[in-house]
Amino acid sequence: MSCPSTCHPYAAISAQRLLPVLRDADADEAVRRTTALLAAGCRAVELTTSTRGWAEAVTRTAQLADAYGRPALIGVGTVTTTAQAETALDAGAGFLISPHPAPEVREVAGRREAVFIEGAFTPGEIAAAVRAGGAAKVFPAHVGGPRFIRSLKAVLPEGLIIPTGGIRPGEVPVWLAAGAAAVGIGGGLPADPAELAAVFAELARPCCGSRTGSPARDPR
Repeated sequence: MSCPSTCHPYAAISAQRLLPVLRDADADEAVRRTTALLAAGCRAVELTTSTRGWAEAVTRTAQLADAYGRPALIGVGTVTTTAQAETALDAGAGFLISPHPAPEVREVAGRREAVFIEGAFTPGEIAAAVRAGGAAKVFPAHVGGPRFIRSLKAVLPEGLIIPTGGIRPGEVPVWLAAGAAAVGIGGGLPADPAELAAVFAELARPCCGSRTGSPARDPR
């Protein structure tokens, strides 16, 4: 899937439609799994501050490219403090995500002109996140289900809604059909490289008006 390197994170994530959320034990494991995702044609990956050495993992993976030669878009999730937000951006994060409303992170993102997808659950919180940044992470999404997303989109048609939490990979199409821009997945993705690549190839759509391209040769 061809996509300009200058593509806005929202466009890249919406085109990818499935956002892997990695909660690994340490930086080395996070780098290994992110590298495998990039090789499968996944460009946008969310690392989390629950991983030991997460900032190092961001720095190491932000320099990589995916199977189509596009620069990796590495986000940092579970960002809830000013210090975490500053550290993530200094490490090269392409976007920030919180699990719940986080005014201090919003302030850092605004000051540094960074992309921030704020976490929310109630309709009021979700609407506030969309007003502030154009997008909202709905967490934990499984509590409301796809029908909740459909109801939200009826009143927030322009908002990018990214449900996350308790969703299995096979359920992603149902959430997309309900109006989700993309779906956050914390586990259950196949380990086999070919099967993993097939997941992203099946879901992905053109980004920034570009057309489907061919993946670059595997450099290994």
